[in-house]
Amino acid sequence: MECTVRWMGNDAGMSFVAESGSGHATVMDGAPEAGGRNLGMRPMEMILAGTGGCSAFDVVLILKKGRHAVNGCEVSLNAERAETDPKVFTRIHFHYRVKGRNLKRDAVARAIELSKDKYCSASIMMAQTAELTYDFEIVEEA
Repeated sequence: MECTVRWMGNDAGMSFVAESGSGHATVMDGAPEAGGRNLGMRPMEMILAGTGGCSAFDVVLILKKGRHAVNGCEVSLNAERAETDPKVFTRIHFHYRVKGRNLKRDAVARAIELSKDKYCSASIMMAQTAELTYDFEIVEEA
């Protein structure tokens, strides 16, 4: 896996463009009080978003492989960081909202558990510094 992060220069304040080895790009920026112009997510927000994306990907894939009628999945993450540098994440709560038809509570719980304990590289790394907690709700769709 590869990534290149390039500062956009003095005119851009503290904006950076990250380009992945798979050919995708995204903008990151700092807070205005740190010289940023609020043009993109903060780097730590990107880490949090990546963790949520990794886990949601797993949950959907596991449910689909189990032939469950999943139609939607979102995960909201709420994180706390250390007060002093390095300001690592110390607590992250994951709340999943899984949509589908006749989804079984135990199947959704098992998919989340498998992501948490086995498949989601990002959340497993985060668990080295943060307490991770999880809950979920199922939304029945016709």
